[in-house]
Amino acid sequence: MHMSAKYLPADERRAATVEAVVQLAAQHNPSEITTTWIARHMGVTQGALFKHFPTKEAILEAVMSWVVERLLARIDQAAQGCATPLAALEAMFLAHIDFVAEHPGVPRMLFGELQRQGETLPKKMVRALIRQYRERLLHQLEQGQATGAFDARLDLDAAAVLFIGSVQGLVMQSLIAGDAARLRADAPGVWAIYRRGIGGVQ
Repeated sequence: MHMSAKYLPADERRAATVEAVVQLAAQHNPSEITTTWIARHMGVTQGALFKHFPTKEAILEAVMSWVVERLLARIDQAAQGCATPLAALEAMFLAHIDFVAEHPGVPRMLFGELQRQGETLPKKMVRALIRQYRERLLHQLEQGQATGAFDARLDLDAAAVLFIGSVQGLVMQSLIAGDAARLRADAPGVWAIYRRGIGGVQ
């Protein structure tokens, strides 16, 4: 039975708050989202919201933590069981695209956070996400190069940067176009060019 947001246990209330912020960020400028908006979206009072999050910054930190955990788990799951490093990289690429298509508010928050002045915990968390993501990519790239599947002259660091940059480019263009569905439509063609660039064979 569905339980109203007013009566959720503490852990579920925090999770519902994160979900509300992600949903709101898909339709509004993340920097303009207030705790009043969040509480109204959830059907609770601001007082109830602040029982679980002392500040708006604490809510943003919880959202960033959710993004890091969910995205890394999604790409890890996608890579598991793949027969080759190339297949694993393609699965990771498409899994990342699917994640953003399902949660269009996420990149809006990430890009917005990175533009903020000063050093913030959410900004550190975004950098940690990119670092952990890069480590996973390098593992697959090294495996592929070691087995001869990728070009022996391939610059692995540059290949990891280009992988992430390709996803970010697709995301940025979908945001500009205001069309999240464009992500999935454009992704296969971009992947094909990347695959040729690293010397990957079918």
